[in-house]
Amino acid sequence: MKILQISAECYPAAKSGGLGDVVGSLPKYLNQAGTDTSVIIPKYGLKWIKSKKWKVVHKGVIKLHQEYTPFTIELLQKEELGFPLYVANIPERFDRTGIYADQGGHYFQDGVERWLSFQLAVLDWLINDKDAIPDVLHCHDHHTGLIPFFMQNVEAYKSLAKIPTVYTIHNGQYHGAYSWEKLYLLPHFPEAKRGLLDWSNSINPLATGVKTAWRVTTVSEGYMEELRHQSVGLEPLFGHERFKCKGIINGIDNQVWDPATDPRITFHLKGKGISKYKTENKKEIAKQFNIDVKKPLFTFIGRLVYEKGADMIPDLVKRVQQNGLDANFFVLGTGEPYLHDMFRKMSKEMFNFFDTSLEYNETLAHQLYAGSDFLLMPSRVEPCGLNQMYSCRYGTIPVVRAVGGLKDTIPDLIEKPASGRGFRFYDFDLDEAFMAVYNAIELYKNKKELTAVRTRIMNTDFSWENSVKLYKEMYGELVEASEVGK
Repeated sequence: MKILQISAECYPAAKSGGLGDVVGSLPKYLNQAGTDTSVIIPKYGLKWIKSKKWKVVHKGVIKLHQEYTPFTIELLQKEELGFPLYVANIPERFDRTGIYADQGGHYFQDGVERWLSFQLAVLDWLINDKDAIPDVLHCHDHHTGLIPFFMQNVEAYKSLAKIPTVYTIHNGQYHGAYSWEKLYLLPHFPEAKRGLLDWSNSINPLATGVKTAWRVTTVSEGYMEELRHQSVGLEPLFGHERFKCKGIINGIDNQVWDPATDPRITFHLKGKGISKYKTENKKEIAKQFNIDVKKPLFTFIGRLVYEKGADMIPDLVKRVQQNGLDANFFVLGTGEPYLHDMFRKMSKEMFNFFDTSLEYNETLAHQLYAGSDFLLMPSRVEPCGLNQMYSCRYGTIPVVRAVGGLKDTIPDLIEKPASGRGFRFYDFDLDEAFMAVYNAIELYKNKKELTAVRTRIMNTDFSWENSVKLYKEMYGELVEASEVGK
């Protein structure tokens, strides 16, 4: 089988969150399992992309209403990722130093035009290059949600209509919806098909992908169920389309996330020396930031936004301090400006109790996974979550809200002392979160039990192998079905 993954992100070329990690690792493991898989993303003006050499494999022109924009499809010359990586070079739309926003955190205002251009460029490439046509098109998130619709309903792309499509939702909170006033930008399609684009009187790419793709997947079984009850207005749609929906938990790239070899961390794990490995890496963090190495270190790594529950952190940290508990807290990430201001103020007022680095920093993230004792994930929404898997791999015990993939992957140590992997709380509630942190601090005092839990979670298999089998089975069923329909 030949699979083409279409995405806005792919690590290490372009990453904002879990989408980039997944699209940067799943194709590698699919290829290792014998399934020919490649990826295409936009060509951003990002450092990694600009540092590489690219070969033009297709030239075309995109039409948005009366505007014609030349573009090229380019292939990474040196295959170093474990899969072929293509980029759609649309200079007027993507040659910027951010994926979704500028360096000041301001979102680009031409998002509709950007993602339409990207999707149309991919389709133009496929209809003009027979060698590029895959057996399955695998689209990711709302940025690619119109592709299955265009393939079936736009005359220019109907040669692709019998190619099976998979649509994976990494975060159902973001629909990419926009007004019908933008309809003039879309290629012509029959008026009778208008309803496939519509949800709540808007053009909704996420809803369109769910309606028109052959299969719909989410990144955990728990999240698939949650979408039927909480998906910002799409609940009836997920209920109606449930026959073609499936939850497949994400995996992590054990070659990238390996405490024994990770070049981004200072002190590597050697044999069974988990305690020394954790202590030395915590000392390295203390060289750069105001933390006390004698106290347990709780770290938050991620986007400082509503969905991640980052707005709970200031009150949670203050509650812990007011109750006289020995702990350190650290926040790494970017997001809402008001949270930036709060965290800066806290870092000045809470010396050796709280510190922060308000940036995207992959190397620091790895060091924090290695040197922290606990990882905070108080998410309101967490479709799968990869951070809790990374933290387990590095011996950092997750403290999570039991939602989505966090519920699927982190059994509670209080409920299941012999098999738990972290501490959970259920409601988005400060009191519940405080108790989870309190329980974690109590565990930290028991060094023997702490080492036992660290050892257990580091041996948990979060690799891609099991998930890859499920993807291969799904692709095979779709290809078989497409052959029958020809």
